[in-house]
Amino acid sequence: MMIKKTYLLLSALLSLFCLHAQAATVSVAVAANVQFVFDDLKAAFKQESGHDLQASVNSSGKLTTQIMNGAPFHVFLSADTEFPDKLVKEGFAANTPRVYVYGALVLWSTKLNKVSDWQAALQQASVSKIAVANPKTAPYGRETMRVLAAAGLDKKLENRLVFAESIAQTNQYIHSGVADVGFTAKSVVLAPEMKGQGKWVEIPHHLYQPIAQSAVILKAGKEQQAQAAQQFFDFLYSAKGRAIFEKYGYLLPDNK
Repeated sequence: MMIKKTYLLLSALLSLFCLHAQAATVSVAVAANVQFVFDDLKAAFKQESGHDLQASVNSSGKLTTQIMNGAPFHVFLSADTEFPDKLVKEGFAANTPRVYVYGALVLWSTKLNKVSDWQAALQQASVSKIAVANPKTAPYGRETMRVLAAAGLDKKLENRLVFAESIAQTNQYIHSGVADVGFTAKSVVLAPEMKGQGKWVEIPHHLYQPIAQSAVILKAGKEQQAQAAQQFFDFLYSAKGRAIFEKYGYLLPDNK
């Protein structure tokens, strides 16, 4: 009996050793709206696979430029489909991009007492600075401008708009009170770090195009960490991955 227990213990230790010996670190280019979600993804993926994830957070446009300039990211989680498609056309991707979530826009303020009527809130005389992510590099900023145009407010409010490099910087402007109000991703206001801080309202979906966010394995991922990169890519579409995204307010694509 003692010999059997010792054998089982050694087998378990050997399995654990092999798991860690094979553990890899996947370098992930992360669109800023996924910043808070990523911590949960990282922990769950580590538990399931033994692999670590290392994030570089920025706007999708800036990350795309970095990738095209040789940044050795393994997987790219974009805030849209256009930038991953561009990487495919330019030869920087190793697989076909796939939509992992649909994002949602909200108006958020830590200074205003009420934002439920978002159009009225934006037009208050006390609102002098409205934070928006750069529409040239940040898909959420691009769709924000579409919302303002659809509501007929783009020209009226143009002198109040303060453009940030990414959703991450937009959040800083809003959270710190540098901006009176701003547009950000729903995932941000539902994050544990931000939940309950300030007031927010979801923007009607019909005012902007669905924010389809695609992921893609990059050439560096295939060349340097092919197995781990593929495992993480697959994890995004697994039941565990989808549940994490849903918790943060994302809409999920059909899992085909």
